[in-house]
Amino acid sequence: MDNRSQWGTRIGFLLAAIGSAVGLGNIWRFPATAFENGGGAFFVPYLFALLTAGIPLLIMEYTIGHKYRSSAPRSFSKISKGMEWIGWWQVLISFVISTYYPIIITWSAMYAYFAIGTKWGDDGAAFFTGDFLNLTDPGSFGSIVPMVMIPLLVVWIIVFFILGRGVRKGIEWANRIFIPTLFIVFLIIVIRAVTLPGAIDGLDAFFKPDWSSIMDGSVWVAAYGQIFFSLSIAFAIMITYASYLPRKSDITNNAFITGFANSSFELLAGIGVFAVLGFMALQSGEEVSEVVDSGMGLAFMVFPEIINQMPASGFFGFLFFASLFLAGLSSMISISETYIAGLQEKFSITRGKALLFGGGLAFLASLLYANQGGLNLLDTVDYFINQYGVALAGLFEVVAIAWFARSLKDLQQHADSISDIKLGLWWRFCLGVITPIILGYMMLQNLKGDLKENYEGYPIDFLFNFGWLVALGAMLIGALITMKKWPAKDHQA
Repeated sequence: MDNRSQWGTRIGFLLAAIGSAVGLGNIWRFPATAFENGGGAFFVPYLFALLTAGIPLLIMEYTIGHKYRSSAPRSFSKISKGMEWIGWWQVLISFVISTYYPIIITWSAMYAYFAIGTKWGDDGAAFFTGDFLNLTDPGSFGSIVPMVMIPLLVVWIIVFFILGRGVRKGIEWANRIFIPTLFIVFLIIVIRAVTLPGAIDGLDAFFKPDWSSIMDGSVWVAAYGQIFFSLSIAFAIMITYASYLPRKSDITNNAFITGFANSSFELLAGIGVFAVLGFMALQSGEEVSEVVDSGMGLAFMVFPEIINQMPASGFFGFLFFASLFLAGLSSMISISETYIAGLQEKFSITRGKALLFGGGLAFLASLLYANQGGLNLLDTVDYFINQYGVALAGLFEVVAIAWFARSLKDLQQHADSISDIKLGLWWRFCLGVITPIILGYMMLQNLKGDLKENYEGYPIDFLFNFGWLVALGAMLIGALITMKKWPAKDHQA
Protein backbone atom coordinates (compact mmCIF):
# COMPACT_ATOMS: atom_id res chain seq x y z
CA MET A 1 0.00 0.00 0.00
CA ASP A 2 1.18 3.52 -0.86
CA ASN A 3 1.40 5.27 2.52
CA ARG A 4 1.71 8.63 0.74
CA SER A 5 -1.94 8.43 -0.37
CA GLN A 6 -3.94 10.33 2.22
CA TRP A 7 -7.03 11.70 0.49
CA GLY A 8 -10.16 9.86 1.56
CA THR A 9 -11.88 10.32 -1.79
CA ARG A 10 -11.41 12.04 -5.13
CA ILE A 11 -14.07 14.56 -4.10
CA GLY A 12 -11.98 15.42 -1.06
CA PHE A 13 -8.96 16.19 -3.25
CA LEU A 14 -10.99 18.24 -5.74
CA LEU A 15 -12.64 20.30 -3.00
CA ALA A 16 -9.22 21.02 -1.47
CA ALA A 17 -7.71 21.89 -4.88
CA ILE A 18 -10.65 24.13 -5.77
CA GLY A 19 -10.48 25.66 -2.31
CA SER A 20 -6.84 26.60 -2.81
CA ALA A 21 -7.65 28.18 -6.18
CA VAL A 22 -10.79 30.02 -5.08
CA GLY A 23 -9.09 32.57 -2.86
CA LEU A 24 -9.96 36.04 -1.68
CA GLY A 25 -8.47 37.68 -4.76
CA ASN A 26 -10.92 35.92 -7.08
CA ILE A 27 -13.82 37.82 -5.57
CA TRP A 28 -12.46 41.31 -6.24
CA ARG A 29 -9.63 40.93 -8.77
CA PHE A 30 -11.34 39.12 -11.66
CA PRO A 31 -14.42 41.40 -12.01
CA ALA A 32 -12.31 44.57 -12.20
CA THR A 33 -9.74 42.97 -14.52
CA ALA A 34 -12.46 41.86 -16.95
CA PHE A 35 -14.16 45.27 -16.86
CA GLU A 36 -10.90 47.16 -17.47
CA ASN A 37 -9.88 44.89 -20.36
CA GLY A 38 -12.81 44.84 -22.75
CA GLY A 39 -15.76 43.65 -20.67
CA GLY A 40 -17.43 40.70 -22.36
CA ALA A 41 -14.68 40.61 -25.00
CA PHE A 42 -12.18 39.76 -22.23
CA PHE A 43 -13.68 36.28 -21.96
CA VAL A 44 -12.12 35.34 -25.32
CA PRO A 45 -8.47 35.80 -24.23
CA TYR A 46 -9.41 34.60 -20.72
CA LEU A 47 -10.74 31.27 -22.02
CA PHE A 48 -7.79 30.97 -24.40
CA ALA A 49 -5.39 31.55 -21.48
CA LEU A 50 -7.21 28.96 -19.37
CA LEU A 51 -6.86 26.31 -22.09
CA THR A 52 -3.30 27.14 -23.16
CA ALA A 53 -1.69 27.97 -19.81
CA GLY A 54 -3.92 27.44 -16.78
CA ILE A 55 -5.07 23.86 -17.31
CA PRO A 56 -1.80 22.70 -18.96
CA LEU A 57 0.15 24.01 -15.93
CA LEU A 58 -2.30 22.36 -13.54
CA ILE A 59 -1.87 19.06 -15.39
CA MET A 60 1.91 19.42 -15.22
CA GLU A 61 1.95 20.14 -11.47
CA TYR A 62 -0.59 17.39 -10.71
CA THR A 63 1.52 14.96 -12.71
CA ILE A 64 4.78 15.95 -10.97
CA GLY A 65 3.25 15.53 -7.53
CA HIS A 66 1.54 12.27 -8.40
CA LYS A 67 4.51 10.72 -10.20
CA TYR A 68 7.17 11.56 -7.61
CA ARG A 69 4.97 11.24 -4.48
CA SER A 70 6.74 14.08 -2.68
CA SER A 71 6.60 17.73 -1.73
CA ALA A 72 7.51 20.28 -4.41
CA PRO A 73 11.23 20.54 -3.52
CA ARG A 74 11.80 16.79 -3.46
CA SER A 75 9.69 16.27 -6.60
CA PHE A 76 11.81 18.77 -8.50
CA SER A 77 15.01 17.19 -7.15
CA LYS A 78 13.87 13.83 -8.52
CA ILE A 79 13.46 15.39 -11.96
CA SER A 80 16.89 17.04 -11.72
CA LYS A 81 19.06 17.80 -8.69
CA GLY A 82 19.65 21.28 -10.02
CA MET A 83 15.91 22.04 -9.85
CA GLU A 84 15.39 21.47 -6.12
CA TRP A 85 15.95 25.15 -5.31
CA ILE A 86 12.95 26.11 -7.47
CA GLY A 87 10.77 23.93 -5.25
CA TRP A 88 12.09 25.57 -2.09
CA TRP A 89 11.69 28.99 -3.70
CA GLN A 90 8.01 28.21 -4.29
CA VAL A 91 7.61 26.87 -0.75
CA LEU A 92 9.08 30.08 0.66
CA ILE A 93 6.77 32.15 -1.53
CA SER A 94 3.87 30.27 0.05
CA PHE A 95 5.41 30.88 3.47
CA VAL A 96 5.56 34.64 2.86
CA ILE A 97 1.95 34.65 1.68
CA SER A 98 0.93 32.69 4.78
CA THR A 99 2.28 35.49 6.95
CA TYR A 100 -0.20 38.09 5.68
CA TYR A 101 -3.14 35.99 4.48
CA PRO A 102 -4.40 35.49 8.08
CA ILE A 103 -4.65 39.27 8.41
CA ILE A 104 -7.11 39.50 5.50
CA ILE A 105 -9.03 36.55 6.96
CA THR A 106 -9.10 38.41 10.28
CA TRP A 107 -10.44 41.56 8.61
CA SER A 108 -13.15 39.45 6.94
CA ALA A 109 -14.16 37.89 10.26
CA MET A 110 -14.32 41.27 11.98
CA TYR A 111 -16.37 42.76 9.14
CA ALA A 112 -18.83 39.86 9.38
CA TYR A 113 -19.27 41.01 12.98
CA PHE A 114 -19.41 44.70 12.01
CA ALA A 115 -22.13 43.89 9.46
CA ILE A 116 -24.55 43.12 12.29
CA GLY A 117 -25.99 46.57 12.85
CA THR A 118 -23.68 48.03 10.14
CA LYS A 119 -21.22 49.20 12.77
CA TRP A 120 -18.97 50.73 10.08
CA GLY A 121 -21.29 53.71 9.75
CA ASP A 122 -21.80 55.77 6.57
CA ASP A 123 -18.19 56.24 5.46
CA GLY A 124 -16.68 52.82 4.71
CA ALA A 125 -13.23 54.11 3.76
CA ALA A 126 -12.87 56.27 6.86
CA PHE A 127 -13.96 53.43 9.13
CA PHE A 128 -11.58 50.89 7.56
CA THR A 129 -8.44 53.03 7.54
CA GLY A 130 -9.28 55.11 10.60
CA ASP A 131 -11.54 53.52 13.22
CA PHE A 132 -10.56 49.92 12.44
CA LEU A 133 -6.89 49.94 11.36
CA ASN A 134 -5.74 53.35 12.65
CA LEU A 135 -3.58 53.47 9.52
CA THR A 136 -0.31 55.41 9.59
CA ASP A 137 1.84 56.71 6.73
CA PRO A 138 3.80 54.19 4.60
CA GLY A 139 7.08 53.26 6.27
CA SER A 140 5.74 53.82 9.79
CA PHE A 141 4.48 50.85 11.79
CA GLY A 142 2.99 52.49 14.84
CA SER A 143 1.52 50.38 17.62
CA ILE A 144 -0.38 47.09 17.76
CA VAL A 145 -4.09 47.29 16.91
CA PRO A 146 -5.97 45.13 19.47
CA MET A 147 -9.04 44.87 17.23
CA VAL A 148 -6.83 43.07 14.70
CA MET A 149 -4.45 41.24 17.03
CA ILE A 150 -7.04 39.38 19.12
CA PRO A 151 -9.06 37.85 16.24
CA LEU A 152 -5.76 37.11 14.45
CA LEU A 153 -4.86 34.77 17.31
CA VAL A 154 -8.21 33.02 16.90
CA VAL A 155 -7.64 32.59 13.15
CA TRP A 156 -4.25 31.00 13.82
CA ILE A 157 -5.77 28.63 16.39
CA ILE A 158 -8.26 27.44 13.75
CA VAL A 159 -5.50 27.01 11.16
CA PHE A 160 -3.26 25.08 13.57
CA PHE A 161 -6.16 22.85 14.60
CA ILE A 162 -7.08 21.92 11.02
CA LEU A 163 -3.49 21.39 9.84
CA GLY A 164 -2.62 19.45 13.00
CA ARG A 165 -5.29 16.86 12.18
CA GLY A 166 -3.50 15.94 8.94
CA VAL A 167 -4.59 15.67 5.33
CA ARG A 168 -7.68 13.47 5.55
CA LYS A 169 -9.03 14.40 9.00
CA GLY A 170 -7.99 18.05 8.79
CA ILE A 171 -7.62 19.55 5.31
CA GLU A 172 -10.12 17.31 3.54
CA TRP A 173 -12.64 17.54 6.38
CA ALA A 174 -12.40 21.34 6.49
CA ASN A 175 -12.80 21.78 2.73
CA ARG A 176 -15.82 19.45 2.67
CA ILE A 177 -17.45 22.04 4.93
CA PHE A 178 -15.89 25.30 3.72
CA ILE A 179 -16.20 24.99 -0.07
CA PRO A 180 -19.87 23.89 -0.38
CA THR A 181 -20.79 26.49 2.25
CA LEU A 182 -18.81 29.16 0.37
CA PHE A 183 -20.62 28.44 -2.90
CA ILE A 184 -24.05 28.36 -1.27
CA VAL A 185 -23.47 31.60 0.64
CA PHE A 186 -22.05 33.39 -2.38
CA LEU A 187 -24.87 32.11 -4.59
CA ILE A 188 -27.40 33.62 -2.15
CA ILE A 189 -25.53 36.93 -2.35
CA VAL A 190 -25.50 36.87 -6.17
CA ILE A 191 -29.21 36.03 -6.39
CA ARG A 192 -30.00 38.97 -4.11
CA ALA A 193 -27.59 41.23 -5.98
CA VAL A 194 -29.16 40.68 -9.42
CA THR A 195 -32.59 41.63 -8.05
CA LEU A 196 -31.41 45.05 -6.81
CA PRO A 197 -32.42 48.25 -8.65
CA GLY A 198 -29.67 49.19 -11.09
CA ALA A 199 -28.23 45.67 -11.19
CA ILE A 200 -28.90 45.38 -14.92
CA ASP A 201 -26.75 48.48 -15.57
CA GLY A 202 -23.88 46.92 -13.64
CA LEU A 203 -24.18 43.64 -15.53
CA ASP A 204 -24.34 45.53 -18.82
CA ALA A 205 -21.08 47.30 -17.94
CA PHE A 206 -19.51 43.96 -17.01
CA PHE A 207 -20.59 41.94 -20.06
CA LYS A 208 -20.77 44.61 -22.78
CA PRO A 209 -17.93 43.66 -25.17
CA ASP A 210 -15.37 46.10 -26.48
CA TRP A 211 -14.15 44.00 -29.41
CA SER A 212 -11.45 46.50 -30.32
CA SER A 213 -9.62 45.48 -27.13
CA ILE A 214 -8.96 42.03 -28.58
CA MET A 215 -6.19 43.55 -30.70
CA ASP A 216 -4.49 45.04 -27.61
CA GLY A 217 -1.61 42.86 -26.42
CA SER A 218 -1.93 44.13 -22.83
CA VAL A 219 -5.43 42.61 -22.65
CA TRP A 220 -4.06 39.19 -23.49
CA VAL A 221 -1.29 39.59 -20.93
CA ALA A 222 -3.93 40.56 -18.35
CA ALA A 223 -5.90 37.41 -19.18
CA TYR A 224 -2.87 35.17 -18.72
CA GLY A 225 -1.95 37.00 -15.54
CA GLN A 226 -5.46 36.50 -14.13
CA ILE A 227 -5.43 32.77 -14.94
CA PHE A 228 -1.94 32.29 -13.57
CA PHE A 229 -2.54 34.02 -10.24
CA SER A 230 -6.02 32.60 -9.67
CA LEU A 231 -5.19 28.89 -10.01
CA SER A 232 -2.53 28.68 -7.26
CA ILE A 233 0.12 27.65 -9.79
CA ALA A 234 3.82 27.92 -8.81
CA PHE A 235 2.97 28.10 -5.09
CA ALA A 236 4.01 24.44 -4.60
CA ILE A 237 0.40 23.83 -3.53
CA MET A 238 -0.84 21.68 -6.41
CA ILE A 239 2.30 19.52 -6.46
CA THR A 240 1.95 18.90 -2.72
CA TYR A 241 -1.76 18.08 -2.91
CA ALA A 242 -1.31 15.78 -5.92
CA SER A 243 1.41 13.85 -4.07
CA TYR A 244 -1.30 12.59 -1.69
CA LEU A 245 -3.45 11.17 -4.52
CA PRO A 246 -3.89 7.38 -4.85
CA ARG A 247 -1.88 5.69 -7.61
CA LYS A 248 -4.96 5.29 -9.80
CA SER A 249 -6.11 8.89 -10.23
CA ASP A 250 -7.34 10.64 -13.38
CA ILE A 251 -4.94 13.59 -13.36
CA THR A 252 -6.05 15.33 -16.55
CA ASN A 253 -9.72 15.14 -15.69
CA ASN A 254 -9.04 16.52 -12.21
CA ALA A 255 -7.12 19.45 -13.69
CA PHE A 256 -9.97 20.33 -16.08
CA ILE A 257 -12.51 20.17 -13.24
CA THR A 258 -10.38 22.37 -10.98
CA GLY A 259 -9.70 24.91 -13.74
CA PHE A 260 -13.30 25.26 -14.87
CA ALA A 261 -14.66 25.26 -11.30
CA ASN A 262 -12.36 28.15 -10.44
CA SER A 263 -13.33 30.07 -13.57
CA SER A 264 -17.03 29.45 -12.87
CA PHE A 265 -16.63 30.94 -9.42
CA GLU A 266 -14.82 33.95 -10.88
CA LEU A 267 -17.68 34.49 -13.32
CA LEU A 268 -20.18 34.17 -10.45
CA ALA A 269 -18.15 36.71 -8.48
CA GLY A 270 -18.16 39.07 -11.46
CA ILE A 271 -21.95 38.86 -11.76
CA GLY A 272 -22.47 39.47 -8.06
CA VAL A 273 -19.96 42.30 -7.75
CA PHE A 274 -21.13 44.23 -10.80
CA ALA A 275 -24.80 43.78 -9.97
CA VAL A 276 -24.06 45.40 -6.61
CA LEU A 277 -21.89 48.11 -8.22
CA GLY A 278 -24.77 48.88 -10.58
CA PHE A 279 -27.01 49.34 -7.56
CA MET A 280 -24.46 51.65 -5.94
CA ALA A 281 -24.06 53.68 -9.13
CA LEU A 282 -27.83 54.16 -9.34
CA GLN A 283 -28.04 55.26 -5.69
CA SER A 284 -25.16 57.72 -6.02
CA GLY A 285 -26.05 59.01 -9.48
CA GLU A 286 -22.63 58.02 -10.85
CA GLU A 287 -21.52 55.82 -13.73
CA VAL A 288 -20.60 52.21 -12.94
CA SER A 289 -17.04 52.89 -14.11
CA GLU A 290 -16.67 55.50 -11.36
CA VAL A 291 -17.37 53.05 -8.52
CA VAL A 292 -15.17 50.15 -9.65
CA ASP A 293 -12.19 49.28 -7.45
CA SER A 294 -9.80 46.39 -8.20
CA GLY A 295 -8.16 46.09 -4.80
CA MET A 296 -9.10 45.26 -1.24
CA GLY A 297 -10.73 48.66 -1.07
CA LEU A 298 -13.65 47.16 -3.00
CA ALA A 299 -14.32 44.64 -0.24
CA PHE A 300 -13.57 46.65 2.90
CA MET A 301 -14.31 50.24 1.86
CA VAL A 302 -16.77 50.23 -1.05
CA PHE A 303 -18.94 47.23 -0.18
CA PRO A 304 -19.85 48.39 3.34
CA GLU A 305 -21.30 51.57 1.83
CA ILE A 306 -23.26 49.51 -0.70
CA ILE A 307 -24.50 47.12 1.98
CA ASN A 308 -25.80 50.09 3.98
CA GLN A 309 -28.24 50.84 1.16
CA MET A 310 -29.48 47.27 0.73
CA PRO A 311 -32.61 45.87 2.34
CA ALA A 312 -31.70 43.46 5.19
CA SER A 313 -28.23 45.03 5.09
CA GLY A 314 -26.96 43.31 8.24
CA PHE A 315 -27.87 39.84 6.98
CA PHE A 316 -26.37 40.20 3.52
CA GLY A 317 -23.35 42.02 4.88
CA PHE A 318 -22.70 39.13 7.23
CA LEU A 319 -23.05 36.60 4.38
CA PHE A 320 -20.67 38.53 2.14
CA PHE A 321 -17.87 38.81 4.67
CA ALA A 322 -18.47 35.26 5.90
CA SER A 323 -17.85 34.10 2.32
CA LEU A 324 -14.58 36.06 2.27
CA PHE A 325 -13.62 34.40 5.56
CA LEU A 326 -14.29 30.89 4.20
CA ALA A 327 -12.46 31.57 0.92
CA GLY A 328 -9.45 32.90 2.79
CA LEU A 329 -9.34 30.07 5.31
CA SER A 330 -9.44 27.35 2.62
CA SER A 331 -6.56 29.04 0.76
CA MET A 332 -4.56 29.59 3.94
CA ILE A 333 -4.72 25.89 4.79
CA SER A 334 -3.45 24.85 1.36
CA ILE A 335 -0.68 27.46 1.38
CA SER A 336 0.58 26.29 4.78
CA GLU A 337 0.58 22.62 3.78
CA THR A 338 3.39 23.30 1.27
CA TYR A 339 6.03 24.10 3.86
CA ILE A 340 4.76 21.54 6.35
CA ALA A 341 5.26 18.77 3.77
CA GLY A 342 8.62 20.20 2.68
CA LEU A 343 9.99 20.46 6.23
CA GLN A 344 8.81 16.94 7.09
CA GLU A 345 10.71 15.43 4.19
CA LYS A 346 13.84 17.58 4.22
CA PHE A 347 14.51 17.34 7.95
CA SER A 348 12.86 13.95 8.60
CA ILE A 349 10.62 15.27 11.36
CA THR A 350 7.03 14.60 12.39
CA ARG A 351 4.11 16.61 11.05
CA GLY A 352 3.61 18.16 14.48
CA LYS A 353 7.18 19.48 14.61
CA ALA A 354 6.98 20.77 11.03
CA LEU A 355 3.73 22.57 11.84
CA LEU A 356 5.14 24.00 15.06
CA PHE A 357 8.28 25.32 13.35
CA GLY A 358 6.87 26.49 10.01
CA GLY A 359 3.50 27.63 11.31
CA GLY A 360 5.11 29.18 14.39
CA LEU A 361 7.45 31.32 12.27
CA ALA A 362 4.56 32.38 10.02
CA PHE A 363 2.50 33.30 13.08
CA LEU A 364 5.29 35.45 14.52
CA ALA A 365 5.80 37.19 11.17
CA SER A 366 2.05 37.83 10.84
CA LEU A 367 2.20 39.99 13.97
CA LEU A 368 4.05 42.62 11.89
CA TYR A 369 0.81 43.23 9.97
CA ALA A 370 -1.30 43.66 13.11
CA ASN A 371 -0.08 47.19 13.73
CA GLN A 372 -1.09 50.59 12.41
CA GLY A 373 1.11 50.26 9.33
CA GLY A 374 -0.11 46.74 8.53
CA LEU A 375 -2.17 47.62 5.46
CA ASN A 376 0.72 49.36 3.69
CA LEU A 377 3.08 46.52 4.60
CA LEU A 378 0.62 43.91 3.35
CA ASP A 379 0.01 45.78 0.11
CA THR A 380 3.76 46.01 -0.58
CA VAL A 381 4.68 42.42 0.31
CA ASP A 382 1.69 41.02 -1.60
CA TYR A 383 2.53 42.96 -4.75
CA PHE A 384 6.21 42.05 -4.88
CA ILE A 385 5.88 38.40 -3.80
CA ASN A 386 3.26 37.87 -6.52
CA GLN A 387 4.91 39.83 -9.32
CA TYR A 388 8.52 38.82 -8.62
CA GLY A 389 7.88 35.63 -6.70
CA VAL A 390 4.96 33.61 -8.03
CA ALA A 391 5.13 34.72 -11.67
CA LEU A 392 8.93 34.53 -11.86
CA ALA A 393 9.05 31.15 -10.11
CA GLY A 394 6.44 29.89 -12.55
CA LEU A 395 8.59 31.05 -15.46
CA PHE A 396 11.66 29.29 -14.03
CA GLU A 397 9.63 26.14 -13.35
CA VAL A 398 8.22 25.73 -16.83
CA VAL A 399 11.49 26.65 -18.58
CA ALA A 400 13.49 24.24 -16.39
CA ILE A 401 11.11 21.35 -17.04
CA ALA A 402 10.38 22.00 -20.71
CA TRP A 403 13.71 23.33 -21.98
CA PHE A 404 16.46 22.02 -19.70
CA ALA A 405 15.22 18.78 -18.12
CA ARG A 406 13.11 18.05 -21.23
CA SER A 407 10.68 16.14 -19.06
CA LEU A 408 7.39 17.02 -20.75
CA LYS A 409 7.18 13.79 -22.77
CA ASP A 410 7.92 11.72 -19.68
CA LEU A 411 5.28 13.58 -17.67
CA GLN A 412 2.81 13.24 -20.54
CA GLN A 413 3.28 9.48 -20.62
CA HIS A 414 2.60 9.28 -16.88
CA ALA A 415 -0.55 11.42 -17.11
CA ASP A 416 -1.83 9.53 -20.17
CA SER A 417 -1.31 6.16 -18.47
CA ILE A 418 -3.91 6.95 -15.79
CA SER A 419 -6.16 9.57 -17.45
CA ASP A 420 -9.14 9.28 -19.79
CA ILE A 421 -8.27 12.52 -21.63
CA LYS A 422 -5.00 11.98 -23.49
CA LEU A 423 -2.53 14.81 -23.90
CA GLY A 424 -1.18 15.65 -27.30
CA LEU A 425 1.32 17.97 -28.93
CA TRP A 426 -0.87 20.93 -27.91
CA TRP A 427 0.02 20.37 -24.24
CA ARG A 428 3.78 20.35 -24.83
CA PHE A 429 3.55 23.33 -27.20
CA CYS A 430 1.57 25.38 -24.67
CA LEU A 431 4.06 24.72 -21.88
CA GLY A 432 7.20 24.82 -23.99
CA VAL A 433 6.40 27.89 -26.09
CA ILE A 434 3.29 29.90 -25.24
CA THR A 435 3.55 30.00 -21.43
CA PRO A 436 7.27 30.95 -21.23
CA ILE A 437 6.82 33.73 -23.79
CA ILE A 438 3.79 35.21 -22.01
CA LEU A 439 5.33 34.97 -18.53
CA GLY A 440 8.61 36.41 -19.78
CA TYR A 441 6.81 39.35 -21.38
CA MET A 442 4.82 39.91 -18.17
CA MET A 443 8.05 40.01 -16.15
CA LEU A 444 9.68 42.56 -18.44
CA GLN A 445 6.62 44.82 -18.46
CA ASN A 446 6.25 44.69 -14.67
CA LEU A 447 9.94 45.34 -14.12
CA LYS A 448 9.91 48.25 -16.55
CA GLY A 449 6.95 49.84 -14.78
CA ASP A 450 8.29 49.34 -11.24
CA LEU A 451 11.72 50.75 -12.08
CA LYS A 452 10.10 53.75 -13.71
CA GLU A 453 8.04 54.80 -10.69
CA ASN A 454 7.57 53.68 -7.09
CA TYR A 455 4.70 51.27 -6.50
CA GLU A 456 1.72 53.25 -5.12
CA GLY A 457 4.11 56.15 -4.46
CA TYR A 458 5.55 54.43 -1.39
CA PRO A 459 9.01 55.53 -0.11
CA ILE A 460 11.86 53.82 -1.98
CA ASP A 461 13.49 52.45 1.19
CA PHE A 462 10.16 50.96 2.28
CA LEU A 463 9.72 49.24 -1.11
CA PHE A 464 13.30 47.99 -1.06
CA ASN A 465 13.17 46.55 2.47
CA PHE A 466 9.71 44.98 2.33
CA GLY A 467 9.23 44.47 -1.39
CA TRP A 468 12.38 43.70 -3.33
CA LEU A 469 14.26 42.11 -0.41
CA VAL A 470 11.35 39.86 0.52
CA ALA A 471 10.89 38.65 -3.07
CA LEU A 472 14.61 38.11 -3.69
CA GLY A 473 15.12 36.71 -0.18
CA ALA A 474 12.68 33.88 -0.88
CA MET A 475 14.81 32.88 -3.87
CA LEU A 476 18.10 33.11 -1.96
CA ILE A 477 16.94 31.19 1.12
CA GLY A 478 15.43 28.56 -1.14
CA ALA A 479 18.84 28.04 -2.75
CA LEU A 480 20.53 27.82 0.67
CA ILE A 481 18.16 25.13 1.94
CA THR A 482 19.15 22.87 -0.95
CA MET A 483 22.64 22.61 0.55
CA LYS A 484 21.30 20.20 3.16
CA LYS A 485 21.10 16.63 1.89
CA TRP A 486 17.86 14.71 1.87
CA PRO A 487 17.49 11.98 4.52
CA ALA A 488 17.88 8.42 3.33
CA LYS A 489 14.25 7.63 4.16
CA ASP A 490 11.12 9.76 3.86
CA HIS A 491 9.37 10.65 7.11
CA GLN A 492 5.60 10.21 6.74
CA ALA A 493 4.49 10.47 10.38
